Parts: sequence; structure tokens; C-alpha cells
Amino acid sequence: MTISAVRVHFKDDKMWVELSDGRSLGVPLSWFPRLANAAPEQRRDFTISPGGLHWDALDEDISVEGLLAGRGDQTRKPDRAA
Repeated sequence: MTISAVRVHFKDDKMWVELSDGRSLGVPLSWFPRLANAAPEQRRDFTISPGGLHWDALDEDISVEGLLAGRGDQTRKPDRAA
């Protein structure tokens, strides 16, 4: 069974994603800097696809698989210790 997002909303500093299997995930916006820095109306301008979420104006794509695995923004380079 493929799990997909069915609803998304934002509250305080979290993004809440309701899934097709009945679960709800709350993830910190700090995981996704583009969303964290966006205006509320920009956050609400998204589309849901079978694989995840997309914000065209913000150039942000978030997969349900990544959310379930606990992954945040994968475009950022990890900090390296000196």
C-alpha cells in the first residue's frame, strides 16, 4: 500500500501532514528552511501529488517517504567539523 498525504496545514512552527493511512505527522519548519522563511500565504500555495508535496513558487519538494524516514531538507550540505 502506498501512503500519501491527504491534507497539510501549518500551526506555529510546525507543518502537519495527514496521511492516507490515518496518521498525522508534525514536523518542525526548521527542517525546511524555504518553508520556514516563507510567508504564510506562500506556505499555503502547494499541491499534493501521490509521492509528496510541492511548492512551485518556493521550489520546494517534500516526499512522504522522506517525512516518514525523518528526513528534512536534503539540498543542504551537512556541516563539517574542522
